[in-house]
Amino acid sequence: MMAGAMPDRFAVSQTEGAMKLIASGPNHASFAFGDVKVVALRDGYVDMPPTRLRQVSGLAFKTVPAGVALVGGQLRLSVNAFLIIEAERSVLIDTGASNSWLPTMGALLAAMQEAGIDRHSVTHVALTHTHEDHVNGLIAPDGSAAFPRMEHVFVGQEELSVFRGRLASLRDRTRPIDDRFQVSTRITAVKAAGHSAGHTAYEIDSGAGRLLAWGDTMHVPSIQFARPEVAWEFDSNQSKAREARLMLMERAVQPNYLVAGAHLDFPGIGRVTRNGEAFVFQAI
Repeated sequence: MMAGAMPDRFAVSQTEGAMKLIASGPNHASFAFGDVKVVALRDGYVDMPPTRLRQVSGLAFKTVPAGVALVGGQLRLSVNAFLIIEAERSVLIDTGASNSWLPTMGALLAAMQEAGIDRHSVTHVALTHTHEDHVNGLIAPDGSAAFPRMEHVFVGQEELSVFRGRLASLRDRTRPIDDRFQVSTRITAVKAAGHSAGHTAYEIDSGAGRLLAWGDTMHVPSIQFARPEVAWEFDSNQSKAREARLMLMERAVQPNYLVAGAHLDFPGIGRVTRNGEAFVFQAI
């Protein structure tokens, strides 16, 4: 099976702690999680060379580390977004790339349609950061606003400058946020700078457990859980990115926590446990 593809077993309803699968398709998976609904949405995937991985020295590895999963000699990164549906609002965490990057991406709106979700129902967008595979999906391929009734876009205050050009029409709806900002009664921002200056995770308290949507904390799960010191070429500050990764994983190993990752194999949701100095990811 290709990395990033959804295993056949996933079509069978299952429970991971308090999170229960209620529907799924090739590009979506919907879960009941306490008193919120979580919908994982697959925008697509991107293939990257293994040289994007970085040692503590900042240098690329001379040979691909053992255990790293490759597809055709490349690292395949799933690109995921997560819709959190509460009683009063629907918050989309990240938006995919739309038509701004590779043809293997841009499936978010189709994934929402597959899940039976009207894009007009999205009331707010919370960005983990503003790299193109997270922010450019705010604009549909035809140039219109992808989420016409969106009230606000929450974004780390350090990254507001990206709202120009393609995104200029949305600038008046942006709201800068910092650590502990309350996106809603259920969703709280967690500052995790390193991958980018304003990189932000979001903690969702469902009443039955917590889900940590952590953006680009992790790019290559086949190595970075076991070796969290391994960084990514596009981390703006690799040292801070390592610190943020460790901080969020320490948070995630607490009881009743799940994580949702933008580049974990779809649907990108699971549990983190500790194995000595390493961590282990158990997909739901």
